[in-house]
Amino acid sequence: MCTNGTASRSTVDTVQGVAYTLVFLLGFLVNVAALRAFIAKRKSWTDTHIYMLNLAVADFALILFLPFRIYDAFFCLQKTLLCTFLINIHFINMYASILTTTAISVQRYLAIRFPLQARSWRKKKDAAVVVCLVIWVLLVTVGVIFHKDNSPDNLWTCYERSKDRPLHGQFIVLLIFLGFLLPLLVVVFCSSQIIHIMLKSQDKSEERKSIVGIVTANLIVFIVCYTPIHIAFVVNYFVKMPLNWRTTYLPPHIYLLVSEWIASTNCCFDSISYYFLLKQIYS
Repeated sequence: MCTNGTASRSTVDTVQGVAYTLVFLLGFLVNVAALRAFIAKRKSWTDTHIYMLNLAVADFALILFLPFRIYDAFFCLQKTLLCTFLINIHFINMYASILTTTAISVQRYLAIRFPLQARSWRKKKDAAVVVCLVIWVLLVTVGVIFHKDNSPDNLWTCYERSKDRPLHGQFIVLLIFLGFLLPLLVVVFCSSQIIHIMLKSQDKSEERKSIVGIVTANLIVFIVCYTPIHIAFVVNYFVKMPLNWRTTYLPPHIYLLVSEWIASTNCCFDSISYYFLLKQIYS
């Protein structure tokens, strides 16, 4: 049983349990559908399909481990090395999704900005495989280096750190700048360039209008899903916790929990936006 079971704690946990259950159910359905479709078309894969498959794998892995978080919200998991593993899995897959989305944005920009060169390059699939492997190796390496930050001794509950023990400053800088701001700048640049090229073109076909709509929607989803949690990382690092932090929820703490849930919803949007919509463009 949890040792910090206050009334406010019970309410927050119940809300978290229900919220993550909704993400799990929807995310499981759309990601299974996407993975089945990928397998069915494996003989005609392009570099785009490889990136999208990597994105689906990252999202599906996050989805598969959500039942542990749901169980922790309703019944409470003991603080063990399993919790450290679950936290690392959650965030490794989140950043795998961020970096893969960034790679897709670059690939899509190059295909539209330099269509002839993109079509003539024969090693696109090999490059996509290498990029995906580099993403996973990089994230697993970072997770191993900083695994002690989420050791059981630094946890308040299985999925929450003790608020008087913030992450190391260099880890925060790594997450904010390399894990979010740099990918955000790349996604914004590539998306804005694609939209500019599409709107400037004399071809006003429905397909090009569809591309503009999809790129705009993907950009908005990326910003909405991942900006709040990185703001929360910074805020919670600098906020000083009062002595009674174990018995009450402060606004920065609530904001962090909400922003984590918002970030997790991206695993539902990815499959919808990047597969069911983009397949009509890159099929």
